[in-house]
Amino acid sequence: MKNIRIPKSIPFAFRHLFLLVLAIIWLIPIVWLVANSFSVFPGINIRRFYPEEWTLNNYYMLLFDKTHTIAQFPLWFRNTLIVAIFTCLIASIFVLMTSYAISRTRFKGRRAIMNVGVILGLFPGFLSMIAVYFILQTFGLTNSHWGLVMVYSGGSGLGYLIAKGFLDTISETLSESARIEGATEAQIFLRVIIPLSRPIIVYTVISSFLVPWMDFIFARIILNSGLSKDWTVAIGLYNMLDRSSINTLFARFCAGGVLISIPIAILFVIMQKFYVEGITSGAVKG
Repeated sequence: MKNIRIPKSIPFAFRHLFLLVLAIIWLIPIVWLVANSFSVFPGINIRRFYPEEWTLNNYYMLLFDKTHTIAQFPLWFRNTLIVAIFTCLIASIFVLMTSYAISRTRFKGRRAIMNVGVILGLFPGFLSMIAVYFILQTFGLTNSHWGLVMVYSGGSGLGYLIAKGFLDTISETLSESARIEGATEAQIFLRVIIPLSRPIIVYTVISSFLVPWMDFIFARIILNSGLSKDWTVAIGLYNMLDRSSINTLFARFCAGGVLISIPIAILFVIMQKFYVEGITSGAVKG
């Protein structure tokens, strides 16, 4: 009895069909959010997937309406952008410096420090939020955007692993040649390593920017004064879904969700090549 051979195209088609189904399931909430952001009906319409009538009024009201006390989206966007930019700068510097030190230097306890960093990275950051809150309260940094920046960037050096893996792929002969020419470690880092590390720098910058841009837990705990002018986008959009306002502000909430995704989408489109290269290169020896 002859063995029946299954054409290779059949498993290939099933795999791609499965991925297509997963992609559709993943896209349904996003499409629904975008569609409802153009809805004339201000609340949640569970009877229709697409709105009966379309309008841009939700975006206009979200950006220019000065009468509603809770809908201060431009101010929330500015607060989030300030926190994200400063966190991105500080955290990127910490990660690159830590990665370079661990990748290029050999010292007693190096392996132990690396292991501790990896172990600590396994625990979610919000487990420490109570201790972090009381520390910030002691120094008067609660209800402060600078306190948020400190929280987001303080432990960023522990995320060194992927950046270290990328730096390990850069030949050490370049550093040795620079030392022979009389360059210091700082000069080697700034003039030799950094110019060759553009992919991992892009990855680090985007990752550092995303943390404060999308975070809700720490922002909610630290910015607890109740003043809407201090909120970030995550807190502001969350409060738009309060029982008293969800029936009048849900469409604006959807519009806000679309608007906050635009900067990230643009960032990924521009830097996608370097982002992917940074991840794959850093995973080689990470």
